Amino acid sequence: MKPTCVVKISFKQQMLKAREEAIVQTVNRLLAEKGFEAMTVDEVAAQVGIAKASLYKHFASKEELAAAAMVRVMRRAQDFISALPAEGTPLDKLRSVVRWTLEVKLAGDMPSLPSQNSSLRATLIGNKDYMDGLMDVSDRLGAWIEAAQAAGELNPDLPAIAILYTFFARACDPVLEFLKMGGLYQDEQIVEMVLSTCFDGLNAR
Repeated sequence: MKPTCVVKISFKQQMLKAREEAIVQTVNRLLAEKGFEAMTVDEVAAQVGIAKASLYKHFASKEELAAAAMVRVMRRAQDFISALPAEGTPLDKLRSVVRWTLEVKLAGDMPSLPSQNSSLRATLIGNKDYMDGLMDVSDRLGAWIEAAQAAGELNPDLPAIAILYTFFARACDPVLEFLKMGGLYQDEQIVEMVLSTCFDGLNAR
């Protein structure tokens, strides 16, 4: 039996990794609060508590900063999907993923998606980690959508990709903020209402 090789990380490397994580968390929050266009590198550096020059040692541009936050949330989504019970039905799994998305957004941890003409969009398209994650999530959700349609649990007349994009749109749904600002409902009630409109529609049953 071969001995296990333990790779030791130096104290300096640990500190750099911790600082990088703090930067990405800060960017994630700012992207959720105000979006890419309004966020500034100066603002990120100030909130992390480092000089802007130090920040640029980790990330070369504002676009790279934002892309790192987008990759982070994509990996969180992949981890959540992988942890779902295998015995659940495709519809149950889809509801769980949408619920998770809504909860992350209400917690202020869901970065806003870039606009069509944003420089961040071009950066994300060229980011292998992000695009691989997006394809992985899309493939897994797409398979569950098709299985749920075959079982008669989702409208089989709708293209699967239209349903997929409807689910993705929940990550930037302003309805959540509107309901929360009203102060009439708890987060769990808001999640249940949006889940109901997403999966059950608005028609009286």
